[in-house]
Amino acid sequence: MITFDFSNRVAVVTGAGGGMGRQIANIILEAGGSVIMIDVKPEPGDLGGTPDQRLYAQGDLTEPEFVNATIAAGVERFGHIDYLANVAGVLWFEHDASLLDMDMAVWDQVFDINLKSMVHMARAVVPHMREKKSGAMVHFSTTQCLRGDPLPQDAYSTAKAGVGALSRSLAMQLAGDNIRSNAIYPGLTQTPLQARWDTPEKIAEAGSFVPLGRIATPAELATAAVFLLSDGASYITGIDLVVDGGLLLK
Repeated sequence: MITFDFSNRVAVVTGAGGGMGRQIANIILEAGGSVIMIDVKPEPGDLGGTPDQRLYAQGDLTEPEFVNATIAAGVERFGHIDYLANVAGVLWFEHDASLLDMDMAVWDQVFDINLKSMVHMARAVVPHMREKKSGAMVHFSTTQCLRGDPLPQDAYSTAKAGVGALSRSLAMQLAGDNIRSNAIYPGLTQTPLQARWDTPEKIAEAGSFVPLGRIATPAELATAAVFLLSDGASYITGIDLVVDGGLLLK
């Protein structure tokens, strides 16, 4: 088991109402850190740490006013910000399809949630990291943007491809401020976004496409992300880390 020490550190985690975001928040809380948690969903009841370590804000990340107000409240509460985990996103199987056919209003919505919201978060958080002359960010993309798909979600995969470009640009821009930025590319993972895998048989079938023979747990992705935030990754910036059980080998 990897152990971390986040004592006196403050993280911002989006998508903290479930899945990988909640797991990241809990790892940091249990390791002694404080977390500003943001999600459109209500606060879950199984968060770690103590109430003094947590600030939960429910709202829309596509609204910069909400983002800025939440970060300001977090800094007032905890004094500073050390980390940002951009995890929140949507995967709309019923609406997101081939770019040749889909409603372009859906395309814009998916981009706003999956990419532009990360821009809002970076713009709100980076000034506080610059004050400290240190910080680290991790942004969640997807392996789907690295390959084609016979059943495409083109808005999702294209927006997530932009996440990698965003992360690398921030890494280059902010290296002189000792602020790191990296991207995670999850493979098949059992999260609320993948509610279609709702039986053991469907989960096993999905896992059969992965060389390791199973899909990932949210905790496995969260541990990789927290490592990139931690001091253990102090010389790592601008990378794209694929965590997919070998899926791209196929």
